[in-house]
Amino acid sequence: MRTSSYRDLEVWNKSMDLVVRCYETARAFPASEQYGLTSQVQRAAVSVPANIAEGQAREHKKEFLHHLSIAHGSVAELETHIEIARRVGYLESDAAQNLFTQTEEVGKMINGLRRSLRQTRSEKRPFNGEPKTAN
Repeated sequence: MRTSSYRDLEVWNKSMDLVVRCYETARAFPASEQYGLTSQVQRAAVSVPANIAEGQAREHKKEFLHHLSIAHGSVAELETHIEIARRVGYLESDAAQNLFTQTEEVGKMINGLRRSLRQTRSEKRPFNGEPKTAN
């Protein structure tokens, strides 16, 4: 399958699902956290698919890898905010665990894509969904 758009990437779609789940979860945080933890959770979650999309749209594989690295860092940041929300009592343990399951899946997918990109020989176009074949 040829990938012509970031929208075709499964990792982008899974990370968009994660954004929706984070927004739903953050709605239950206290109003006093609107500009604090709520905003931080939402910002970190949004950063994941945004960086995947931006990187895929770039011309060179190196740029895509850079943006995937940022997206992976945003996953770790999001996990930290989720853990803080759990520890301060804004989030039940099972709800936090469900989010961690999603962040773990997205993180593994990002790492898999990074590994795949590093193994390709071409520097020009990042990822077309097809394995690189030897000539």
